[in-house]
Amino acid sequence: MEFHSFLIKYGEIGIKGKNRFMFEDALVRQIRFVLKDVEGKFLVHKTYGRVYVDCEDGYDYEETVEALKRVFGIVGICPVVRLDDKGFEELKKEVVSYMGEMYPNKDLTFKVEARRSKKTYPMTSMEINAALGEAILGSHAEMKVDVHKPDVRLNVEVREEIYLYSEIIPGPGGMPIGTNGSAMLLLSGGIDSPVAGYMIAKRGVALEATYFHAPPYTSERAKEKVVDLARQVAKYAGPIKLHVVNFTDIQLYIYEKCPHAELTIIMRRYMMKIAEHFATADGCLGMITGESIGQVASQTMQSLAVTNAVCTLPVYRPLIGFDKRDIVDIAEKIETYETSILPFEDCCTIFVAKHPVTRPELARIEESEKNLEKIEELVKTAIETTEVIDVK
Repeated sequence: MEFHSFLIKYGEIGIKGKNRFMFEDALVRQIRFVLKDVEGKFLVHKTYGRVYVDCEDGYDYEETVEALKRVFGIVGICPVVRLDDKGFEELKKEVVSYMGEMYPNKDLTFKVEARRSKKTYPMTSMEINAALGEAILGSHAEMKVDVHKPDVRLNVEVREEIYLYSEIIPGPGGMPIGTNGSAMLLLSGGIDSPVAGYMIAKRGVALEATYFHAPPYTSERAKEKVVDLARQVAKYAGPIKLHVVNFTDIQLYIYEKCPHAELTIIMRRYMMKIAEHFATADGCLGMITGESIGQVASQTMQSLAVTNAVCTLPVYRPLIGFDKRDIVDIAEKIETYETSILPFEDCCTIFVAKHPVTRPELARIEESEKNLEKIEELVKTAIETTEVIDVK
């Protein structure tokens, strides 16, 4: 079957009222962005509350579908056959041929749903439904009509051309990237943070990211691993500005000056401070982490409260109530899992305390941080020497 277009179905965008055009425009921009590296030429346009991708001959069907399946805002991708209007008898032949080729197993039920946008067409929608249904039954006797719960809904749109489609390939849902501002993702080499970034991006939030590197305790390969994870998330979220912070001197200083049981929580607080610096400078509206309640010592309710105390921007934790299996399932779906489990440790695992405090008290943590007399100078240096990588 040769398809000439794709009808793009969206979900939540349809309930946006007078602002719907803004979300449709954002969806069109994102579709154009993901298709620019796909083989073929495409015309992405919207009309009558619908979004279409028209394809020139020679495009790669599979690659095109895979690209569209990564566009947030799309709930369904419908491969379309476009026909010139050569009269209704010719249309009946094309419809019978379409059903025969699309559904080799004829033991199914169907319903024809015509939509007549071209009001000068000489038949009404109901007349088209009845006549095409009769033609299909006459040629494919095994097929049956079911107007309530059919196996196949054959859509026939009568425009200047006639559009046929029946298959709906699921899209990722959500909202188009950039329609809900931007946020800063604290990205590590683990399983959780890439999933957290994906989930927030799905709500229309553009991403930046901050990664804390600790050479020579963490290898260059650990950094490459994080860049690879950012690249995989960027397939869904669009380009990501990745800040790579050299955190070694800060970690060693905290290790030297603070109680070892408090190392993780204090290091985490300074990571949040530095990431928030970049977030604020770039106009981000929040911070994103991959934390889940109780997963490790730094993710107890008490630890999260102490970490939050250093932030002025809101901190979004989309995985907060997830089990690890839930997170792994999403990581596998978005193809970050295999990269995340590569054996290259990040700075959080290298400097972890043997017996970390699980119920830290803010006053006590702040008292311990008073020992860090030179910390602001180290933070300033870390910010000034941060490497920025544009990940696409």
